[in-house]
Amino acid sequence: MLPLESKRIVLGVTGSIACYKAADLASKLTQLGAEVDVILTSAAEHFIRPLTFQSVTGRRAYVDKDLWGPEGHVLHVKLGKDADLVLVAPATANTLSKLAAGQADNLLTLTILAATAPLMLAPAMDGGMYDHPATQASLETLRTHGASIHGPVSGHLASGLSGMGRMLEPAELAGYARVTLGAGGPLDGRRVLVSAGGTQEPIDPVRVIANRSSGKQGYALAQAALDMGAQVTLVSGPSALSAPTGADVVRVQTAIEMRDAVLAHAAQADILLMAAAVADFRPSNASDKKIKRAGGVPTIELAANPDILKEVSQQANKPAVLVGFAAESNDLLSNAQGKLASKGLDMIVANDVSAQDAGFEVDTNRVILLAKDGSQDELPLLSKYEVARKVLEKALSFLK
Repeated sequence: MLPLESKRIVLGVTGSIACYKAADLASKLTQLGAEVDVILTSAAEHFIRPLTFQSVTGRRAYVDKDLWGPEGHVLHVKLGKDADLVLVAPATANTLSKLAAGQADNLLTLTILAATAPLMLAPAMDGGMYDHPATQASLETLRTHGASIHGPVSGHLASGLSGMGRMLEPAELAGYARVTLGAGGPLDGRRVLVSAGGTQEPIDPVRVIANRSSGKQGYALAQAALDMGAQVTLVSGPSALSAPTGADVVRVQTAIEMRDAVLAHAAQADILLMAAAVADFRPSNASDKKIKRAGGVPTIELAANPDILKEVSQQANKPAVLVGFAAESNDLLSNAQGKLASKGLDMIVANDVSAQDAGFEVDTNRVILLAKDGSQDELPLLSKYEVARKVLEKALSFLK
């Protein structure tokens, strides 16, 4: 299942050079499974053609002249009423002013007035226009009417000036769309705490003991929880991945830091998904200066790191559902079952990291879900997002 499957999004595109980003946004939303109906204003047509959007969405793109065609008397009503979300990106100062005043002089503004779906706006304009009192007044009016406004950000503008007015990047806007469309999902009102990535244990200021965890499975869990309507806190070790839009992200480096962060948030969580590959050991005496080769081969003594899941399970105020992950290279089931029992978990997700198509650093995983009631669900090779959905659905069944 794609994250936005069966969702209908009206994407309004207004007259800004940021229209080129709107094409990328339409593509991203379509790849996520949404049916995207694009409406271009007459000004937007000077920057980009409807064919561009039809090519990336596989659906007709609408322009103002369509309002006066054979279906014109109901087109805006149909588009508005069918939408699960209306997103205007880029939203120019002119369009923001029209929407704030309730004007409806083109197909896009008519559709927005007819729609009952949430309205998202991504402003984009050049130097000084965003800060102008008239623009700020329009934005404040739209907020009071229930619109959500994302951006703009400061940076280089088309005029050559630098300042506030750049539209948010398409990936971030797609993330906000997912959060909006996930509201009311099966995890609505629930708090999910996810740990992800590996930890790094310093040997000296330059070197660390680390592992191959990329954080992909943990980040997929955070994204899936957001898509299902949860409030998500992601405690992440060092990772090159972009955190899911909408998650409260806590960055850590070491196992001790991860333990402290998880314990700080666990009491407020309904579900804990401990997907991080936490180092079992750390150097007992890390050097505060770089260890030099000239000094010979050093001896590094190790100390045990805390067992974070076990500590959480022993807390009086703990999440209702505790889910662990067992990344094993041998004796997968017996090792996973041992951890399930010893840590007091509701479920453990076991995967063989020696497999080339599953485990660390790849986009797919093949796992077995072991529950405390003795049940076992062996999943086929799936994307890590699909695995995340299955894990959360099972965790939700325990929560209920």
